[in-house]
Amino acid sequence: MFFHRNVLATLLVTAAVLFPAPVAAQGIAPDEAAALRAELAALKAQIAQLEARIAAAPPVSATPATPSTPPKPATEIGWKGAPEFKHKDGWTFKPRGRLQLDAGFVDAPDALLVAGTGFASRARRIRLGVEGTVPGGFGYKVEADVASGSVEMADAFVTYTDGGTTVTLGQHDNFQGLERISSSNVGSFMERASFNEAFNFERKLGLSLAQEMGALRLEAGVFTDAISDLNVNGNDAIGVDGRVVYAPKLGQAQLHLAASGHWHNLSSTTPETRYRSRPQIRTTDIRFVATGLLSAEEETDWGVEAAIISGPFHAAAEAHWLKPSVPGLADPTFFGGSVEAGLFLTGDTRGYGKGIFRAVKVADPVGKGGLGAWQVNVRYDHLDLNDRSIAGGRQNAYMASLIWTPIDYVRFLLNYAKLDMRGAAVAIAGDRDYGVETFGMRAQVSF
Repeated sequence: MFFHRNVLATLLVTAAVLFPAPVAAQGIAPDEAAALRAELAALKAQIAQLEARIAAAPPVSATPATPSTPPKPATEIGWKGAPEFKHKDGWTFKPRGRLQLDAGFVDAPDALLVAGTGFASRARRIRLGVEGTVPGGFGYKVEADVASGSVEMADAFVTYTDGGTTVTLGQHDNFQGLERISSSNVGSFMERASFNEAFNFERKLGLSLAQEMGALRLEAGVFTDAISDLNVNGNDAIGVDGRVVYAPKLGQAQLHLAASGHWHNLSSTTPETRYRSRPQIRTTDIRFVATGLLSAEEETDWGVEAAIISGPFHAAAEAHWLKPSVPGLADPTFFGGSVEAGLFLTGDTRGYGKGIFRAVKVADPVGKGGLGAWQVNVRYDHLDLNDRSIAGGRQNAYMASLIWTPIDYVRFLLNYAKLDMRGAAVAIAGDRDYGVETFGMRAQVSF
């Protein structure tokens, strides 16, 4: 082969250089030696050409090895104010909780000779729980409140969701109204409008269905009583509740219109109930407006709601009527309502979804060069517990609040209310018409 001949020629040339000797002594004829020299010269020319081509060729870089992609873990951990665990099979698990610490002052006329005025502080809510999803469209949520020193169940339910349809079984809100169903974490004031407490709105154990159809949302359910009240043997309370929400977009604005209706047959094991409310703060147990104990057998109530969110501005109004059926008395009808407006000074906007208010997403949080979200709110709140033979009093409240949300999940609130009582249940030196002021502060962390 040519390669072997070249190697042989190279070896012969090398030997001739290293060991010079007469050609005849090496046994090679002069003509063969001349041919060999010519072949060596041609080989040197080829080598020179090859070296020139190698020198002119661009450098060849080694192709790096493609790193292998590590397998995706079966469980991923996200963050929504607390760790959220997501398994590839569709299971999720997230701790939940809220801490609301309140301080307040009730300024009443000096002649008021009952406890509950002046300064006080209280853990308004200390709530812990979990929530998550289960493969197949199922979900769950369990929360308990321990602020009072005992465990009181809040939400405790399972859900099934398929598209815009959600079925809920367990203890949950029974669609009483916009502010009541919205979380206490996102309210414009430290407490909801007075009628929510006065009319004994609370979570109840039941089965409900919610159907989302574009801007229209329908909610209906059958409920018994709160879990804590079902421990009483013979509790036969039953009720039917429904709510319809129309929430279209008007350009960039979010509109909310809703109405709800409720019928509740009270348990025969709880023969008496009453309707009353604190003065827009929970650091006191005094109620300036209150009915006496009534032997109500059933309740019928209905409400209307309206709200709008447009950039940093929002406004909301609610009205609710409650009619208890009291044997031996002409059935009274009690009324409560509120109207409020609020503005974010920092350009943030109030959250909304699924027929309720949601938390603000802070645009410029503290710690990232921002000031957080600052919001001011004003409200007029009215509660009337006078009708027919019942004289529980009327309360008008003129309110203002300042809310600072430095980052998502943290809030600080300042609350002021001037209350005007007419025919109050609590008399001051025989006078039932007087004024009261309340001041409140709250520090809150939720996740």
